[in-house]
Amino acid sequence: MTTATSALKRTPLYDMHRQLGAKMVDFGGWEMPVEYSGIREEHRAVRERAGLFDVSHMGEFEVEGKDALAFLQRLTTNDVGKLAVGRIQYSAMLTPRGTFIDDLLVYRRGEDRYLLVVNAGNTPKDFAHAQEIAKGYDVRLTNASDDYALLALQGPKAEEILAPMTNSDLSAIPYYGFVEGAVSGALAIISRTGYTGEKGFELYVDPGDAPRLFREILDAGRASNVLPAGLGARDTLRLEAKMALYGHDIDDTVTPLEADLGWIVKMGKGDFEGREALARQKEQGLSKKLAGFELVDRGIARQGYATKSPSGAGVVTSGIPSPTLGKSIGLAYLPIADTAIGTELTIDLRGRPARARVVETPFYKRERAS
Repeated sequence: MTTATSALKRTPLYDMHRQLGAKMVDFGGWEMPVEYSGIREEHRAVRERAGLFDVSHMGEFEVEGKDALAFLQRLTTNDVGKLAVGRIQYSAMLTPRGTFIDDLLVYRRGEDRYLLVVNAGNTPKDFAHAQEIAKGYDVRLTNASDDYALLALQGPKAEEILAPMTNSDLSAIPYYGFVEGAVSGALAIISRTGYTGEKGFELYVDPGDAPRLFREILDAGRASNVLPAGLGARDTLRLEAKMALYGHDIDDTVTPLEADLGWIVKMGKGDFEGREALARQKEQGLSKKLAGFELVDRGIARQGYATKSPSGAGVVTSGIPSPTLGKSIGLAYLPIADTAIGTELTIDLRGRPARARVVETPFYKRERAS
């Protein structure tokens, strides 16, 4: 723990987490629940039934004004011009070197009205960067992070649990779409993005409504044995689904092209921060890329462990024993020539070499209804 407990920020659900017996940890300056009943049990609940997460530490920026689209096109890598009202886009903010300042979600709430959702620990630097880019544009940029609490109900039972609590037609919300309605009397943005690989919903609500809503969702899901879930399960779930985590798989030393996220970079939309560097990198070719691996030998490959493959050295960015798959999996930056499926590598597990091989990702993909 690097931050004094007294200095840690707390979400509106802090007292609820304590009442539920959560183990609390310092997560990027926030005192957050890492687990309640156990990471594996919470992980299984989300895969088989549903789990309820408090992710109120995430940052939210509101963007309004006649230049909102032009500003966001400059700020982010994806093509905001393709984003319809009621839809959401995964994107990134980059340094001039083309490396990540952060990854983010862009919600289009109206013709000239947007909501950006950024990583909690990056919120201050993200906002300072956005303010700098906003100069010269006719936009109102507001750090509204304190105005929102964010709950995420994830799992195959999520819709069944939530539907009786809202008049919004949840089945009509597409993946990466949202509506603005009410849940149990609380005004809410109800979205469908997910960070677990399962179906589910995110609820952006007034912080004052969050504790009551959290409890009412748990009560509504009692018959389905919905569980409160912490950041530990969130990490194992997101890695099985190969969703990047800032500070692990992406940071300001790697580009979206290296992170296997080239699909959120739209070079044809016009200029944006970092575009020139990415154009050079495309022209010169990549030297490394993020790839998925599974361990052949026993052990767990943690972040920072060194890899050795036919063309050279690499480094692990995330690694877990997968509760769903029953084997150790992870992500690593490898020499580009060694990222082909089936390539064998060795990972140094604190002095013990362990065999691994490159595999297809995502590691886990839920079965989709026809």
